[in-house]
Amino acid sequence: MEPPAQATRMCFGSFEADLRSGELRKHGIRLKLQDQPFQVLALLLEHAGDVVTREELRQRLWPADTFVDFDTGLNSAVKKLRDVLADSADEPRYIETIPRRGYRFIAPLVDPNPATVPSSAPDPGLHPAHETASSPPAGSVVPSAESFFFTRLRLLFGTAALLLLLVAGFLVYRNTGAGGTKQPAIKSLAVLPLKNLSGDASQDYLADGMTEALIGTLSGIHNLRVTSRTSVMRFKDTHLSVPEIAGTLQVDAIVEGSVIRDGTRIRVHAQLIRAATDEHFWSETYDRELRDVLSLQSDVAQSVARKVEVTVTGEEHARISSARTVDPEAYEAYLKGRFYWNKRTADSMPKAALYFEQAISKDPGYGAAYSGLADCNSGLAWHGFMSPAEVLPKAYAAAQKAVEIDPQSAEAHASLALVLDHKWDWAGAQVEFKRALELNPKYANAHHWYGDYLSIQGRHEEALVEAKRALELDPLNLMIGTWVGLRYYLASRYDGAIEQSRNTVDLDPNFAAAHLILGESYVQKGKHKEGLDELQKAASLSGDSPLYMAQVGVSLALAGEKKEALRIIRELQDISGKRYVSPYGVAQIYAALNDKEQTYRWLETAYRDRAVWMSYLAVDPVFDSIRSEERFRDLLRRVRLPA
Repeated sequence: MEPPAQATRMCFGSFEADLRSGELRKHGIRLKLQDQPFQVLALLLEHAGDVVTREELRQRLWPADTFVDFDTGLNSAVKKLRDVLADSADEPRYIETIPRRGYRFIAPLVDPNPATVPSSAPDPGLHPAHETASSPPAGSVVPSAESFFFTRLRLLFGTAALLLLLVAGFLVYRNTGAGGTKQPAIKSLAVLPLKNLSGDASQDYLADGMTEALIGTLSGIHNLRVTSRTSVMRFKDTHLSVPEIAGTLQVDAIVEGSVIRDGTRIRVHAQLIRAATDEHFWSETYDRELRDVLSLQSDVAQSVARKVEVTVTGEEHARISSARTVDPEAYEAYLKGRFYWNKRTADSMPKAALYFEQAISKDPGYGAAYSGLADCNSGLAWHGFMSPAEVLPKAYAAAQKAVEIDPQSAEAHASLALVLDHKWDWAGAQVEFKRALELNPKYANAHHWYGDYLSIQGRHEEALVEAKRALELDPLNLMIGTWVGLRYYLASRYDGAIEQSRNTVDLDPNFAAAHLILGESYVQKGKHKEGLDELQKAASLSGDSPLYMAQVGVSLALAGEKKEALRIIRELQDISGKRYVSPYGVAQIYAALNDKEQTYRWLETAYRDRAVWMSYLAVDPVFDSIRSEERFRDLLRRVRLPA
């Protein structure tokens, strides 16, 4: 039937839409439907049987001056509407998609006011108030009180049974797909890189930062395995399908979406996709001021958790929902800091440190910025880009402040643990690593760094467990994969180190660190030519980093190429006049040359310099030839390492 011109109630199937109140009911029960999806339904009902164009919907729902991605918003609204109606885009019962044009409501409308029963007809089972037992209708039999009681009792039990059936039906429906088959529980997911829809490539840091923040928040839920940032970033701008990506990452569901920034406002669209079926079963759009971006991230994470139906503890809920406002300029600086920090190069890391410092100056209470600054300065020391004496005090102060501001942050405790590790405070580092993993057992970097700590202490089996757990959480992270190989190398299990390093090289043949561990492992196996080839490739890929050049020198020395090894030492000394060069690498070359006096001389220099790589002194196979000597044992005691 055609809808009445001024109709306010419109019925179809088992549904009733009240256009005045904006309510949709099914069998008289009100359904939860947001305003925009309801407005789409209202416009379709008003033009039932006719095509309603996308432009007509835009004019009705989103005026021209509204800040919104119209296509995404409309698709989301129609998706929500179909979900409530249990409708399908492929086999529609209510809403038909007209490709490239719009939508059409195809179900028949029914009269909301059917002809009523004449007033003289009896209403079975009902006793109007004006009727009494003393004045029954002519010819009727007045029921006894006992029969009346049992009639009511049967009615009560019948109603209860119907309610139980309805509840059971809802629970079955909630766990089934559109086809009625039961869907497996979602226990793992990956957040794909959010798309930057601003049209400005310089805003990529914003989309990448939001992706990382959402991953970090979701990974704090103990019942949900969330793939870490580094692995998902390999699928940025990919053409692979969702099932293909999910199969590679071994996850049950995918979160994908987009970010738009317009001045001081930010808009995020997110949707959940079931991996096995490619089914989009949730989507939402969030529009906030940039200063409220932390609460926006919290809201998205909570919505995802509810939709995948994982159990969130009270402590986890409190941590997720306790979002503060942040100065917009501080947030931007922080995201730029993480953007450059993730590059891990000699040029990018000092730039990252400057951005973290800017974020702190804009918002001194922003704990994440302190954690970023600590990680940055720790990395500058560890990679040999700057002197430990210059950057480790800054890293320590920043990490302490991060923990002080947010003692429930796993990232802050892991950052502090890493600094303490570099400062040779082994007891303090272990306490902080364990606290970080207690707060977030799925924080891949905490497992990664803790595995390194355990190797340094000679606890090799435990180290491998942690390293493999980190790789399980972040399977495509090249550095974590490489450091699994390092765990084998420091345990003198060179075949395992070679196999793991080859796996990482297969993922990215241009990743210098993987060639480094592969080359060192070949050298210790006595395969000097293969080792030298890999180490020279690693040095070239690293831009001739002094740390990598030193390992080329070790390989040459162990192969009997003394002249070439000494040439590498001279090159390192020349470089030291321009930039920091760790004396530990020079000591390694002299140890490989079996020049003990020069070895101890450079080890003492490394000790005074607080060289970060002195941490490996107790397990570095390059020093096996002098490990039993008292001078070496004295060095181990001073670095507080086990002999």
